[in-house]
Amino acid sequence: MTWLRRVSSRSGCARTGGSGFLSSRCKFFSMTETPENYTVVLDEEGFKELEASSQLQAEGSVWLPLNVLSDANASLGSQAVGVTKIAESVIAPLARQHVSVFMVSTYQTDFILVREKDLPVVVGTLEEFNIFREVGGESLLVRGHDIANGLHNNGKEAVPATLHPVLIPHNRFCVMSLDPDTLPSIATTLIDVLFYSGSPKQDEATSPSTDLDQIKFFSFSLIDGYVSLVMDTDAQRRFPADLLFTSSSGELWRMVRIGGQPLGFDECGIVAQISQPLADCDISAYYISTFSFDHALVPEEDIARVSDMLHKQRTDPTTG
Repeated sequence: MTWLRRVSSRSGCARTGGSGFLSSRCKFFSMTETPENYTVVLDEEGFKELEASSQLQAEGSVWLPLNVLSDANASLGSQAVGVTKIAESVIAPLARQHVSVFMVSTYQTDFILVREKDLPVVVGTLEEFNIFREVGGESLLVRGHDIANGLHNNGKEAVPATLHPVLIPHNRFCVMSLDPDTLPSIATTLIDVLFYSGSPKQDEATSPSTDLDQIKFFSFSLIDGYVSLVMDTDAQRRFPADLLFTSSSGELWRMVRIGGQPLGFDECGIVAQISQPLADCDISAYYISTFSFDHALVPEEDIARVSDMLHKQRTDPTTG
């Protein structure tokens, strides 16, 4: 388990010290561009190398990423991938225990980030899982008796999560990867797409309840040597086709953006209110949280069903 230092965002290019774009000592790096800002998630080594800037806003907590390597409780008949497969066994229980989560789905896997102070609650809640902490390159089992008693509700009453408005832009997205050895050959294109390409802007007069024609969204992750890319089909055409690879089906994805106003980091249950209905319908979903909003990517063929489901969830109190 990698330990993260901060979740940070800025309105310009994030740079590290030295001549490289990203230090080789940084083992967890994820950058996502949205119309509002850039969200950067990186480990402590990477955070130390960020140059001080008035444009940099950092969430002040230490976050720990949990990676579910296998889920014995997942339905054997389920074909869903992404956050959907851990909705019932991981996401929902943490929401019930008032644990705020920050999701980073990649081509390879899903990371559930939780605050370090919430680790006792997480261990107590997910008692059916073995949770390991990476120390000095070794994975050590975290045992319940090694930390404070985890099951508690922090004195909070159970409050239903706010049903936030959703937006469904018309972009079609790809979830891809590439051999990290080929990363230098696309570095110029990557920087150009992230920082210099034109961005479709949200009309300020657009109601949060309506669809967007297009939305700028690009996510790049380099975590433990594995590269993950999420981009729309227009951006994809700017990269050499022979270097990027996706699933054998080559399916395209549509986005559901959650939040009418910036969500913040303290509210619990936001991921659960999206992932659980998708799990009930066995619909795959990649989920990427950012500094301001959350984003779920679902198969293009399922977007009409997802749109109808979310509409009913927000208009019928008994739904979901």
